[in-house]
Amino acid sequence: MTISSVPTALSASDYVIVGLAHCFTKQDGNVVPVTVIEPIPSAYFEALMKGVPTSYQMLCSLTLGQLLDDDRPTANHLPADAKGAQFCEDFVERTMAAARTYQTRTNIQETLPCGQTFSDINFSTEKKRILNASHKVTAEDNVKQHKYTHMTL
Repeated sequence: MTISSVPTALSASDYVIVGLAHCFTKQDGNVVPVTVIEPIPSAYFEALMKGVPTSYQMLCSLTLGQLLDDDRPTANHLPADAKGAQFCEDFVERTMAAARTYQTRTNIQETLPCGQTFSDINFSTEKKRILNASHKVTAEDNVKQHKYTHMTL
């Protein structure tokens, strides 16, 4: 494949899949559930079709024109289940990037035609997906190494 054969321009008719994710946020020490609409790149969609556990409850295929209005997210064409959900951070940029991944994988459009929803997913909240988590590094995080690790014996 040559660089010139890779499509780069996007139009309102370009295909993209978004997911309705069941996530959590930490607020005052409590874990609060939140529903988020996120774009799904084609490689992750293929992993979902193989049964990978995920926080997504539902997938929906749309066009960029149905998701973006003047470079702003719009929920007008989303299914009723997605009403009230919030858009993820950097939704516009991530959606455009995800749409590019479907330009070369047109066979996915046969699996989930535009305008269709899919909910036969391996949905799991066993590993809670916390959106605003911050990791604080402590001395206990240091890996203990054998004293001969960096020596030539």
